[in-house]
Amino acid sequence: MIRIPILRDGVTEPFPPVESALDEPNGLLAAGGDLSPQRLLDAYRHGIFPWFSEGEPILWWSPNPRTVFATDKVHISIKLHRWLKRCGWTIRADTAFAEVMRACAAPRAGQPGTWITRAMFDAYRELHALGHAHSIEIFDGETLAGGIYGIAIGRMFFGESMFSRATNGSKVALIALCRGLHDWGFPLLDAQAASPHLASMGAFEISRAEFTTRISNACAEPGVMGSWRAKWSLMTASDLA
Repeated sequence: MIRIPILRDGVTEPFPPVESALDEPNGLLAAGGDLSPQRLLDAYRHGIFPWFSEGEPILWWSPNPRTVFATDKVHISIKLHRWLKRCGWTIRADTAFAEVMRACAAPRAGQPGTWITRAMFDAYRELHALGHAHSIEIFDGETLAGGIYGIAIGRMFFGESMFSRATNGSKVALIALCRGLHDWGFPLLDAQAASPHLASMGAFEISRAEFTTRISNACAEPGVMGSWRAKWSLMTASDLA
């Protein structure tokens, strides 16, 4: 039987130390609590994120190792580089946050359901309204072709999910996000867990101890407050080549 601490709803008690997270399943730290802005921001500052399915209690995770991107070292293959040069898609920020979340929550091949529950959707939309959650959107004309969303605290960005409705849609969103973050002085993008797709684009793993140290420093730095819509330099995908 798995035994983990249970957090109380509406009580601002601290999370357990991330070092106490389980090895199997990797990173499971606690259950319960709530998805209030205060709780979520406190979680991310400590290297913790929520991940659970409909009908489950809120589950909090801090896996070891942690998958990250250095924002100045995203890998663009030769094939993708050539494709980008010819691509006229436009890249925007914070103009379609809810639509990006809905697209990320849509059923995908090989997945029985989504972890982006209604409660998660509402919680992150509230964080977006408060200027902490952001989306990068890729448009083919006025059609949303791909996107990514996550949480910014100080100069640290915690990626949550991305999607493609057209080939390379999520890749362009990730590359654009890292380019913008690097220009703003964000050194890392948290990608949470490893996958072959992320590794092919330059993601790498670091220990949880190193991750929490680095995000503590980055979160304490002055960031880019409020909506990114007016702050984002409008670009096209060809600018990323």
